Formats: sequence, C-alpha cells, structure tokens
Amino acid sequence: MNRSILFVTGTRADFGKLEPLAIAARDAGFAVSFFVTGMHLLARYGLTKVEVQRTPGVQVHEFLNQRPGDPQDMILAKTVIGFSDFVREQQPDLVIIHGDRVEALSCALVCATNYIRCAHVEGGEVSGTIDEIYRHCNSKLAAHHFVSSDDAARRVMSLGEAANHIHPIGSPELDFHAGPSGVTLADVKTRYEIAFDEYGICVFHPVTSEADTMGAQAKALFAALRASDRPFVLIAPNNDPGSAPIFAEIDTLPSDQFRVLPSMRFAHFSELMKNAAVLVGNSSAGVREAPFIGLPSLDIGTRQTNRAKSPSVFFADAGATDQIAAFLRDQWGQSYPRHSAFGGGSAAERFVAVLQTDAFWDAPLQKTFHDNAG
Repeated sequence: MNRSILFVTGTRADFGKLEPLAIAARDAGFAVSFFVTGMHLLARYGLTKVEVQRTPGVQVHEFLNQRPGDPQDMILAKTVIGFSDFVREQQPDLVIIHGDRVEALSCALVCATNYIRCAHVEGGEVSGTIDEIYRHCNSKLAAHHFVSSDDAARRVMSLGEAANHIHPIGSPELDFHAGPSGVTLADVKTRYEIAFDEYGICVFHPVTSEADTMGAQAKALFAALRASDRPFVLIAPNNDPGSAPIFAEIDTLPSDQFRVLPSMRFAHFSELMKNAAVLVGNSSAGVREAPFIGLPSLDIGTRQTNRAKSPSVFFADAGATDQIAAFLRDQWGQSYPRHSAFGGGSAAERFVAVLQTDAFWDAPLQKTFHDNAG
C-alpha cells in the first residue's frame, strides 16, 4: 500500500529539519506532500515557500494563514480552519508536525479531533518560553514521537506517552550538516553578495513573553557587535510578537559591517556555518547545529534556556557587553570537536525504519495516559 504522508511546515527553520525526513520517506516509496503556511508565504521573510517547491517528487499545497501583525491566537484559528478543510479533502494516512510553532499546534489539534494519525518531531525539548508550552501540547496531541535524544524521550514519557510510541532518532537537520553541503563558500558569497573574508553569524529572534523589551535587547546586542568591529552575516528574525522593534534596530546597522539577509537556502546556510568564525544570537542553530559542526556560539537571553550542554556554547544576556566582547575576542575562529549528543546524522534513516513497521500503523489512535513515574 502506497501510504500518504503530509508534512506541515511554517518556517524556513522547520523545513530544514523536515526535508531530510521527507526525502527519505519519498525514496522509501511513500507518497509525500507538504502543507506550506506561516512565514513561508510572507514576502518580508524571503518567500521561502520556493525552497519547499524545489523538493523533487513531492506535492506542495499552500495556505496563507496570516497577515503581518496578526496575533498568535488569530493565526492558530485561521490555521485550524484551513487545515481542517484541507485534510478532509486529502485524507492523509499520516501528518508530520515539528517542534513548537503555532502552525504545528493548530494542525496537531485538527488531527487529534479528527482521529488522523499524527507524529511529532523533536518533542520533549525544554526552552523556558511560550514555545515550550506549545511543544508539550503538540506531544500530548500527537500519537507518535520522533525525538532528538534519550533525555527528550524521557520527558515525553513523563507527559504520559507510551514508551513504544517514542522513537529517539536524533535531530534531522544534522543529517544535512553531516555531509557535504553541495555548494562552495564561494558560491554562497556570490549568491548572497557577502564581501567579508571572515565573518560571524548573528540570528536574534523575538521572545514572545518578552515582546516589550525586544527592541532594547536587540539594540544592546547589536551595539556590542558593532563595537567589536567584526563583520557579521545577520539573518532576519522570525515573525513572532516582538519582531518589529528588532527589525527597526537592524535597519540602523552599517552595511559595511553587517550583511542582512531575510533568509538563506538551507544548503547555503550550512556551508556558511561550516566556515564561520562564531555564531551569536538565540536561534536553535546556536545550541544544536553549531556544536555538531564545532562552531563556538554565544546564546543570548532566555529563548534557548536549558537546551544546550555543549562545551562550545556560551551564555550571556543581551546587555552583558563585557561578556559578549570577551566571547568575540577569545572564541573568534576557534574550533571544537563535534558534539553528537543530538545524533550523528542518521535521523532520516531511523525515521523511515520506524515507518516501515506494522506496529507503527497498527497503533490505536485512542490515547490513554501511561503513568511512567513508577
């Protein structure tokens, strides 16, 4: 039977994690499609839907679920309505959601209320923001769990999920970083007009629970980077509440020190990271991908709280000028051994192996609480 698998993607970041899984499922004979929504369809963020469209051998369905400035509850409501209509027509055998975004929560809710088999990728993570609430909700709504580590598996079990429905496969984006990117650094610099010989990378997203202070945090962080006189490639923040004041601060940065990009192709971003001097900000790339590559990273603020345990990851508040300066002075251009706590680049292979078992598809969709405390 040629089962159909529908992947939900709302951002450039989650697509980078889902793409290896989708390609592996496609190659294993599953009928693969994407439900594309969220930031992918917004021009300000680079219209990254084109990255999904470039994936050969899959179907792509687009749904505009927001306008700039929409609050998250409204985005959730729009997505529930649009996705509910879509799956009633398409009737996928399995829906794959990722992480902690409001689009994933919307689609997980639709699946749960309609008894559609749903699997959650990278549940059981901790971060300390509203994202963590969404992530744990997604785990409770989903029937199956593909997690990045044994620690994450234990956390999902603590939510009352059945142990035999939890599959540690590692972080999927590491599959891509584990091999050649397929492009050269010269290709990257040419495509994105990066003139720097050496560079750091900065990615600073809003924290929804701190939306009122994100402008001040961004101003302090960027001032510290400017004071270093180091060149940076700066990737624009996501569209969560608090992004507008970050963009306002970005607009003041000098172009001879900062190359600002709305987004990048994943292959090009991977190659950019592999050749960077440091990574600064609050993206999961700094606490998950950078340690795997061996790139020193400085995690700013609370967005990734408790997610990093690598010796190559350092921490500072946005206003900690001296700490930021010390990091840039001491860690610029340093290299660390590969940190493989979140997998070694075989997540897609493990993912497909689970999908090819009868036990996965025979598992009941009526969930019960499993008291794993004892």
